Amino acid sequence: MKHKRTFIFIALLLCFSITIFGGVKKKEFKIPYEKYKLSNGMNVILHVDKSDPIAAVYVVYHVGSAREVQGKTGFAHLFEHLRFNESQDIPQGQWFKKLQTAGASNVNGSTNEDRTNYFEVIPKNAVEMALWMESDRMGFLLSKVNQETFVTQQNVVQNEKRQGDNRAYSQTQYMSTKLMYPATHPYGHTVIGELEDLAAASLQDAIDFHAKYYSPSNATLIVAGDINVAQTKKWIDKYFAEIKSGPAPESLPKMPVTLKETIRSYCEDNLANAPRLGMEYPTVEEFNKDAYALEFFGRIFAGSKKSPLYKVIVEEKKLAPSVTARQGSSEIAGSFDIAVTAFPTVKLGDVEAAVKEAFQRFEKDGFTDKDVERQKAGIEYSFYSQSASVLGKAMRLGDYNIFCGSPDYIATDLKDRMSVTKEDVWRVYNKYIKGQNYLLTSIVPKGKVDLAAPDSKLWVVQEESIEKQGTKKKEVVNAPYVPIPSKIDRTKEPVKGPDPVVNIPKIWKDKTVNGISVYGIKQSELPLVQFAIILKGGMLLDNPDMIGVGSLTARLMNEGTKTKTPVELREAIQDLGANINVNGGNESITISGGCLASKLNETFALAKEMLFEPRWDEKEFELAKSQTIEGLKRTETSPASIAQSVFSKLVYGQDNILANESAGTIKSVGKITTDDLKKYYEQYFSPSVCKISIVGDITQEKAVALFNGLKDWKAKEVKIPNVTSLTPAKPGIYFVDIPGAKQSQVFAGHLGPSYTNPNFYKAVVINHRLGGDFNGILNMILREKKSFTYGARSGFSGATYAGIFLASSAVQSNSTYESTQIVRDEIKKYTEGILKEDLDQVKSTLLKSNSGRFETLMQLSGMLAPVVMYNLPFDYIKQREAIVQQMTPEEHTKLSQNFIHPDKLIYLIVGDKATQFDKLKELGLG
Repeated sequence: MKHKRTFIFIALLLCFSITIFGGVKKKEFKIPYEKYKLSNGMNVILHVDKSDPIAAVYVVYHVGSAREVQGKTGFAHLFEHLRFNESQDIPQGQWFKKLQTAGASNVNGSTNEDRTNYFEVIPKNAVEMALWMESDRMGFLLSKVNQETFVTQQNVVQNEKRQGDNRAYSQTQYMSTKLMYPATHPYGHTVIGELEDLAAASLQDAIDFHAKYYSPSNATLIVAGDINVAQTKKWIDKYFAEIKSGPAPESLPKMPVTLKETIRSYCEDNLANAPRLGMEYPTVEEFNKDAYALEFFGRIFAGSKKSPLYKVIVEEKKLAPSVTARQGSSEIAGSFDIAVTAFPTVKLGDVEAAVKEAFQRFEKDGFTDKDVERQKAGIEYSFYSQSASVLGKAMRLGDYNIFCGSPDYIATDLKDRMSVTKEDVWRVYNKYIKGQNYLLTSIVPKGKVDLAAPDSKLWVVQEESIEKQGTKKKEVVNAPYVPIPSKIDRTKEPVKGPDPVVNIPKIWKDKTVNGISVYGIKQSELPLVQFAIILKGGMLLDNPDMIGVGSLTARLMNEGTKTKTPVELREAIQDLGANINVNGGNESITISGGCLASKLNETFALAKEMLFEPRWDEKEFELAKSQTIEGLKRTETSPASIAQSVFSKLVYGQDNILANESAGTIKSVGKITTDDLKKYYEQYFSPSVCKISIVGDITQEKAVALFNGLKDWKAKEVKIPNVTSLTPAKPGIYFVDIPGAKQSQVFAGHLGPSYTNPNFYKAVVINHRLGGDFNGILNMILREKKSFTYGARSGFSGATYAGIFLASSAVQSNSTYESTQIVRDEIKKYTEGILKEDLDQVKSTLLKSNSGRFETLMQLSGMLAPVVMYNLPFDYIKQREAIVQQMTPEEHTKLSQNFIHPDKLIYLIVGDKATQFDKLKELGLG
């Protein structure tokens, strides 16, 4: 049967002007597309991009948590989970497996207040399969949504919520939604929903919600990439056209809120070690012209070192290490949010007063037209960067379509953003901020109520009892299976065509006149360039008693040059629409930059100035030092960060330099002076330990000519110490107590091969089936079967001198014993052998996913990194493909036994000792 369609042929052409301090530059930005509608109301958008042999399939539904009702929250997000589970013709647990075996490089979905999306990036020969699968869960899902699968995903989502709650300041989102919006407002609850609503939800509730919102008439399908348009239309017609249209989705009106008075509330946080103040002003919805001006106001008010909020709170009053202020807009409402996490003893009433003083400073000192135009300079780079991938383009086209009625709105969005004036910024400040009521929230450490802002009412945190924690029982009776009829045989999976030829980008290597090796990859799809100047050493060159010098040296190099103050340097970078940052790591310090190709010379000139002429400003040093110390203190409140830090010390040995974070410790950073930084810089910054990588729209010849600008840099001898004396702790269970934690961090691992070990990649391959992706054994048991966690993974990580094998998961507290037992048993069982069919799936996943690995500049930089850092051969991708192709089950078993040692596992549990510790002794792990 032939279906009627209405076709709209549009080529999206964005012509916009960027005025930069008097000069007008015109740039052209295109995303060509074709849009049409099926007779069942589904919008279809097609975009052709043949630069890589891949395609993105993106389905976006105009439904999110805003369409939920009181008492039944979390349904949109719950359905996001259910729709990855099983549909009429996609068996249980096969969604990720089928796509990843086909070579998908990205498979996921997400939910917010206003939309739910699903997407996969696949090789071009799997487009029909992806369309078949997406159509199956659109029109043929409910026949397979039974009580058992529904309960499983209820439990998984509850653990996702616990994972989010098991961190400092997690109450912020609950206080904001509940206090800013009336209970009847669509934004009056969080996206993930309430635990009690999730627990009480029935299967029929979910079915009713799906029938109302997940129909073709409420969806937009985008296929972008290396596609044959005519054939793709036939497949879309075949798989989607017969799906019945649902009820016309209601359109929510714009519903900005007004506060009749300022609301003041506080809560005590078990995990926080410093107070946090929030001030939220009701504003406007997304795409409202005032929202753009409020964005600009946020950047001018708080986004730089000369911003009033930063100067008053950070520099002058020294109340906090940093500040943020931003406009947040959704479909029907928005707010302007200020957040300040203060130093531990600061009273939040003082912070509130300082914010108001910053408003007065803003009014008194004002700002210039140039300040406004400076905010626009990075928009061109941002628009190009966000459209660098086929998925990025698909998302932009689809989201504009559902929220604005047409992908064309991208042009209006850009125009409105670029049209903001100084007068607009003043107008929105006076309208929405000055003298207006706001929501004030104080989150203070447990027992530190005196730090809360005055006149605040207690927000009672709903504490979940660990003893009563649990998963719904699976002993349920499923209703008889009744298939949904189809005009085609949907049980037949489409046959994929030949695997596309993957053209691995060509790496070139050259040298500057003073001997610095330069590595590059030319890609001219977009007029962008990314570069990195890498100095080997990093933390390895730190004095073991003074860890953090290298990291702090890098940090301070961002704070001005001999001829530019920190403000002047950042403004010079911003004027170019570029980004430049110096970062210190475990094994290197990197000066990285990204810009339009037309701005590369000016951008590199600034990077060179930062490299050769650091300012060593004493005031900025003290600020950077205090910020570092405060950041280290805050990691002590995160169970996940605590687990990572303690596990490193257990595996490498307490006194080994690799056991440290490159930022150092509170004690070591406290001892550092600017003289230590200068000494580090003088001793270790040398072209003899420098390499450079560059990717993007630039030739080898031009790149080398550019970096010859470093020709006067004199070499010195730099010896990077060898790391020895690895003394891991004895195998057994180690426990860190977080009283009252609702989840436990479960870590199990031991030393592994270094990245430079010839067999490192083989170790990566043999781990894949155990925990390398969603379909890994650990995740399928702990998440999909037991519902104990939101996710579980395992893997090998490596660097120059040593690596780690680690299996980890955050599990609900009362499953700690059983989860640890499962991790132990499954790791042991895994070393006993792998089925050929499982190894074949691993091979297919790893080999075919290469089609989507070289699309963006970030991916190309990632491809270059092992060559630059670890001297891998230029053809290492091909060599790794050969390793995968040639691996046999017998070799897999032998390698597993060589690299994974169940008897040497160090188990670390970070959780509530009172309820979990004694039970773990029964495992007999020491």
